[in-house]
Amino acid sequence: MSLSDLGAAALRLLDPETAHGLAIRALQTLPLPAASPDDPILRTRLAGLDLPNPVGLAAGLDKNGEALRGLSRLGFGFVECGSVTPVAQPGNPRPRLFRLAEDQAIINRMGFNNTGLEAFADRLKARPTDAVVGANLGANKDTEDKAADYVTGLKRLKGLADYVTVNVSSPNTPGLRALQGRAALDDLLGRLTEARGDDPTPVFLKIAPDLTPDEIALIVEASIDHRIDALIVSNTTLDRPDSLTARDRDQAGGLSGRPLQARARAALSAAAAASKARLPLIAVGGIDSGQEAYDRIRAGAAAVQLYSALIYGGPGLVGRIKRDLVQCLRDDGFTSVAEAVGTAR
Repeated sequence: MSLSDLGAAALRLLDPETAHGLAIRALQTLPLPAASPDDPILRTRLAGLDLPNPVGLAAGLDKNGEALRGLSRLGFGFVECGSVTPVAQPGNPRPRLFRLAEDQAIINRMGFNNTGLEAFADRLKARPTDAVVGANLGANKDTEDKAADYVTGLKRLKGLADYVTVNVSSPNTPGLRALQGRAALDDLLGRLTEARGDDPTPVFLKIAPDLTPDEIALIVEASIDHRIDALIVSNTTLDRPDSLTARDRDQAGGLSGRPLQARARAALSAAAAASKARLPLIAVGGIDSGQEAYDRIRAGAAAVQLYSALIYGGPGLVGRIKRDLVQCLRDDGFTSVAEAVGTAR
């Protein structure tokens, strides 16, 4: 076990939110060595972005863009920070983050706690330029016109991130998931298209796993109609599988980690069936091994993201996933990630 993985194990002995804060601080201050160069077979292209590998960090770990330099040295192909809202907000009362260790899962009801758009933008100005960095946008809890918050975020971060994700799928902000309906989505995406103008920065949309295939198909069509560059499938779930055994399994909030796998796979399959390769897909939810990453790629994902698995697998998990993914690709005769995308359908 590496020193970084030993540190992750020690953090798991602490209160989850305290541990999270210490992890961010360590990523800010420790002189981490650069990750080893990736095997060329992992190079891929996503929505016009050249990635050294298809394994990304999902939003939520670095909400304020404070630790991008450290995170960029862990071996990810791309790093997404946020969610950020126009105005700083404290989020929901603590406790609001729960480890379900027996289930390899997390429940959170953070509520978009962050230091606000201006501080976030200032940090992005100093981000590492040798990493692909995305910014995840949210809406303030008390905002009546939530679509306006996304427009504000998009405009303020112009030129500061390699891509921007519009997060309409957090279960912890009242009314947010209603933006996934077709009428509300057309309004939101139409306003974002107008705000983008001729800015070439890719815009992604992040959706919930708690949608029917028909609902996902409507979102896919709306995304294509409004020139969204990729769909992230998916966020945390409000579902509580019967398999959960941990003491905190009934806590309110979004469930992530291994128990989300089946629901996230189903959502990805529905999005892949609806998009017919017209819209790049990024798979998230329960990805904790190279085999799982490979299965999502073959199911239609151009790239994958993880977060909860790092809590249990430590930062060394990124390298292990990439090594196993290389082996899976070679065993099946693929010479690139792109060749494998969608081949299981």
